[in-house]
Amino acid sequence: MRLVVARCQVDYAGRLTAHLPMATRVLMIKADGSVLVHSDGGSYKPLNWMSPPCTVREEVVDDDGVEQVVWTVTAKAPKGQTPDTLRILIEELLHDSSHDLGIDPGLQKDGVEKHLQELLAEHPATLHPGLSLVRREFPTPIGPVDLMCRDGDGLSVAVEIKRRGEIDGVEQLTRYLELLNRDPLLTGKGAVRGIFAAQQIKPQARVLAEDRGITCAVVDYDALRGLDNAEDRLF
Repeated sequence: MRLVVARCQVDYAGRLTAHLPMATRVLMIKADGSVLVHSDGGSYKPLNWMSPPCTVREEVVDDDGVEQVVWTVTAKAPKGQTPDTLRILIEELLHDSSHDLGIDPGLQKDGVEKHLQELLAEHPATLHPGLSLVRREFPTPIGPVDLMCRDGDGLSVAVEIKRRGEIDGVEQLTRYLELLNRDPLLTGKGAVRGIFAAQQIKPQARVLAEDRGITCAVVDYDALRGLDNAEDRLF
């Protein structure tokens, strides 16, 4: 990544035009081919940017006897179309450095689905009274169900777990239930029913789930972690 702090003027030409007058800004050229223009305000969002892939041409121009550096950033455009351009006129260069950041491992969020699954596998009754775990990652021909449980009446219950419950998750659980209800070993005492569990469930997803006979369960992640007492563990 190349980081440049400079007094600069930025002009964008493409689907619209935009102009940033001369001021001190941070210019970033990332290894993925993107170029971003930041100010010292406005939080994380750049003032202007060019998405990858793009090319950067750096040249020195003479403006009435004064040499100035100009970056011309050109985006890739479909054949026959005029590409978007970002013209950055640098009046004064204050800092210029390059850094190899290496491979980023990615953001690891607290409360991801895997951890939710682990906690709910240990405490399935928090989803419904009397619920007990049969198996995690119960296999089906189209992928594993997060939890296969059994309720107090001995009926099979498939649980799909998401951080945020949306329509796609309901559709996924619906497909699992269609396959699971073809298995006579699971349906001996009655049909397999479903529970859609998430920290937050969108209203549209809840309506669709309830219309299909699927129970929705909003999971309190902090409360679940409170049940997970480390002093009770051997390892």
